[in-house]
Amino acid sequence: MQELKPLTKKQKEALNFITSFITKNGYSPSLKEIAKFLGTKNLSTAQYFVEELEKKDYLKRASYKNRGIMPTNKIKTISLLGNIAAGEPIEPIENPEEIEIPQNIQIDTRFPHYALRVAGDSMFDMGILDDDIVLIRHQMTAENGDVVVAITEKGATLKVYKKRGEKILLEPKNKNYPTLEPKKLEIRGKFVGLIRNSIS
Repeated sequence: MQELKPLTKKQKEALNFITSFITKNGYSPSLKEIAKFLGTKNLSTAQYFVEELEKKDYLKRASYKNRGIMPTNKIKTISLLGNIAAGEPIEPIENPEEIEIPQNIQIDTRFPHYALRVAGDSMFDMGILDDDIVLIRHQMTAENGDVVVAITEKGATLKVYKKRGEKILLEPKNKNYPTLEPKKLEIRGKFVGLIRNSIS
C-alpha cells in the first residue's frame, strides 16, 4: 500500500471534522459547513483544504453530488481511551478520542481494538516507553507470555501474563520493578502494536 502523505495540524483537524460529520449524519458536510468549522466564511478556503486532502489521498469526491466528499478508507483510526500504568497500577482515564493508526501497523479488524497511553517504564526492556501509545485487542483471556491489560485490586496495569502452576503473575520487563501477584484479576485486552511517542 502506498504510504499516505503526512497532514498539517489544520488538515488533520479538517479531516477529523469531515469524518465525524459523516459518521454522525450519514452524509458529508458542505463547503459552507467546512468553512464554518475552519472559522471562516470563505468557501475557497474550505475548497483548498478539501483539494489538499484529496491530493494526499485522504478524501475522494463524487463531482456529480452536492455532498460528494468521502474518506478513502485508507485511514485507520482507533479510540484512545486514556492512560495505562507501566509501573504501579493506576485507574485508566476514560477520555476517548480518535487517533490515526500508522499505515505500517496491521490489526485484525475482526476484533474490537482500542489504544492506551503508557505511563511509566516497567515495560522498558520490551521497548514500550513512557508516553508511547499501545494498541490493544479487546479480549477477556490470555495465554502464558501475552502482554496484557490487567485490572487488579490496585487498578489497571500493562504487564506480561505468567502462569506458574496455580499462580497467576504479572511480570514487568524492567528489573527495577517487582512481579505482581494479584488477588483479583480481570484481563481486558492483549497488546498487539505500538505507536512510538515522537519525542522518545
